[in-house]
Amino acid sequence: MTDPEPRLSLLDRSRTRAGETDAAALTGTVARAVEAERLGFGRFWVAEHHAVPGVAGSAPAVLLAAIAGVTSTIRLGSAGVMLPHHQPLVVAEQFAVLSAFAPGRVDLGLGRSSGFTAPGRRALRETERDFPADLAELRDHLSGTAEITLRPRPTAPVPMHVLATGAGLEVAAELGLPVLVGGPVLGVGGDPEPGRAALARYRRTFRPSAQQPEPRVSISLDVLIADTEEEAADLLLPEAWAMAVARTTGVFPPLEPVAAVRAARRTARQQEYLERTAAAAISGTATTVESRLAELLERTGAAELVASSSTFDRAALAASDAALAALFDQGALARPRAGAGVSSA
Repeated sequence: MTDPEPRLSLLDRSRTRAGETDAAALTGTVARAVEAERLGFGRFWVAEHHAVPGVAGSAPAVLLAAIAGVTSTIRLGSAGVMLPHHQPLVVAEQFAVLSAFAPGRVDLGLGRSSGFTAPGRRALRETERDFPADLAELRDHLSGTAEITLRPRPTAPVPMHVLATGAGLEVAAELGLPVLVGGPVLGVGGDPEPGRAALARYRRTFRPSAQQPEPRVSISLDVLIADTEEEAADLLLPEAWAMAVARTTGVFPPLEPVAAVRAARRTARQQEYLERTAAAAISGTATTVESRLAELLERTGAAELVASSSTFDRAALAASDAALAALFDQGALARPRAGAGVSSA
């Protein structure tokens, strides 16, 4: 079994690519997980999206089962399962089944994001739900303290994680659960102080639980490494452009080649979104990325980096993953500094 507290993980959303089938995105995710295990990544996360043209990953438990069948040591997690779309018992059953095939390797990350579009939300029968209550019920099922007995009964713990923003951090602290945070909370390319205060509040108000005796923070963002700063900036373009298109048209598209992104006509608003998305990522040469990650990990006190990187060129993405793994293999990024970033002020 691997280290139960990984320091470095990958999050793969099964992004589709122009000219490829959706199935190719899923097989690409499985292949990337196999390579991540070989490179020494501690955990491999997959996500849940529904009816989104640019994302093929709609069923985390099914996809993780496929990955479990071709790996043996890397931990497998959902980042995450969206509880507004599911009954807690069904989620508990799915991950109990998954844990039966990969005991001690399964993590259940949970969020509360809505469906991407109104038709999607209707198709999911999405309604107002009590997220803290659903989390507590799910935990009771997995721990064997619910009013019914979960089948199969897990033979190893299935740790729960909360994909958190401001309100999510409060819920996680109340229930004594680890958090996975990203976006503005990290303060990359923006003001770091609100995020610093939110994480300090999570740590200060954390109530120890049977699963988690002390607060634990994982951070997630795009991290891409190339031989030059210019090449790394190019790797960011496909995902940044897809975000810009989504923000301005409501349609999240497949990834396109860098040349196509550069040639695309764009509005001033799309250019603004493109630049904003790129600024929220960390990219560059290995030296640049190591320096920036060291600062971010220290500032946030994060125990784990979850690199959510994607780009059109699969070979370039694989090379970036290998370079990132090498940075964490030894040296300053290998282990968190004691007490770093954990002020409760």
